[in-house]
Amino acid sequence: MTGPFLAKVPRGWLILACIGLIALNMRGPFVAVAPVVDSLKRDLGFSPVELGLLTGIPVLCFSLAAPLASMAGRRLGAEFAVMLTLVGVLAGVVIRSSGGGVPVMVGTVLIGLAITIGNIAVPLIIRRDFAPRRQATAMGVYTAALNIGSFLTSVATAPLAELVGWRLALAASALLALAAILFWIPTVGARQAFVPAAVPAAGGSRAGGASGVGWLTAGLTLGFAGQAFSYYGVTAWLPSFLADELGMGTAQAGAGSSLFQIFAIVGGLGVPLLARFASTTAVAATLGALWLTVPLGLLLAPGWWWLWSSLGGVAQGGGITVIFIAIIKFARDQASAGKMSAVVQGIGYCFAALAPTVIGYVHGISGSWTVPLLVILGSVTAFCICATLSVRWVARQR
Repeated sequence: MTGPFLAKVPRGWLILACIGLIALNMRGPFVAVAPVVDSLKRDLGFSPVELGLLTGIPVLCFSLAAPLASMAGRRLGAEFAVMLTLVGVLAGVVIRSSGGGVPVMVGTVLIGLAITIGNIAVPLIIRRDFAPRRQATAMGVYTAALNIGSFLTSVATAPLAELVGWRLALAASALLALAAILFWIPTVGARQAFVPAAVPAAGGSRAGGASGVGWLTAGLTLGFAGQAFSYYGVTAWLPSFLADELGMGTAQAGAGSSLFQIFAIVGGLGVPLLARFASTTAVAATLGALWLTVPLGLLLAPGWWWLWSSLGGVAQGGGITVIFIAIIKFARDQASAGKMSAVVQGIGYCFAALAPTVIGYVHGISGSWTVPLLVILGSVTAFCICATLSVRWVARQR
């Protein structure tokens, strides 16, 4: 029944649905660890450093393995690369939930490596399979689904762990991977899903050696680094800020900081809509202004934290969208798009991995939240300037 039904649905809609399902698997599996850290500490004897690695390892993989992921996408093909992502996430989730400390770490590494491949492959599929006028919408769906997956997993894991234990609660992420696999195979065909097919590089591509490409890549990289550092820094420490500055309890602070994640869905879906009425440069500048409200607002008017968290959520969801749209629109062929994306993500996620530690260290030595927020202000400013100028340059080339 599945085959005839899918045959009646336009391929573009099927691919878009697949992109949403795939994205649900690309943040949730490692976000799921945070709600059950106490159980992991109690049952496995993990130290705070080891617990930090469970969320830090995937981000490090995003950085260190990005060049290999780009090579996999070029040598094996985007369809096969996505299959590697989904199977890798499925295997990693199962291994992580199967035993003691070593399987937990091994499964976490496998999850990180698998998601890194998907980080490169999915934007390439969007660039190849969607017309230019629909690429922004597809990218918005992708980034919104990333945040939906994070939010659903973080909300559901704790109550599920109370019912069935932390192992089965973490293993529940495998259901999303299975759903994506079962939908992906009939959509692209078993041959493309399971048989590698190298991506040909067009000769003399604009993203390969044209004047200004190096500057554009550097600008997008710095913009992405500013976005990623700010996102992971705020995500890690906003609950502590709310507890220290406003006297919130742990549960209340955690729920309050979830606004930063929820409103990212609005940003991811809102960028393509806003881009229909304004230039991409104006969109990038608007997102930068919204991002600035987080450090400035928390510094000057912390009592309005709910507003700054909401506006910042929109900004962080839209920020990654606008950067990937710039890469997709500028690169002339799949291979060059993959290479540029690998550089931008590889360096950018390196800064992201450092963010929680840097912000925590600065807070510790300063004894207040003023200096950490100034650090966030600096990284947000880098995103504002670099992303806006880069997007403007791309728009002028078209």
